[in-house]
Amino acid sequence: MNVKKLLTYAAIAFVAFYLFTQPAGAAAAVRGVLDSIGTGAERLSAFFTSLFSG
Repeated sequence: MNVKKLLTYAAIAFVAFYLFTQPAGAAAAVRGVLDSIGTGAERLSAFFTSLFSG
């Protein structure tokens, strides 16, 4: 078994363990990531709108 596959399985196991032991914390982490992606998309949209409008 190569190292990359082993690390992938370990990461999946950690996520599953975290999800089952701390569901509220896992939900908060996912919500934070999605909020960050949304904020980044809004800022990128504002940049391109400003760039092409003026």
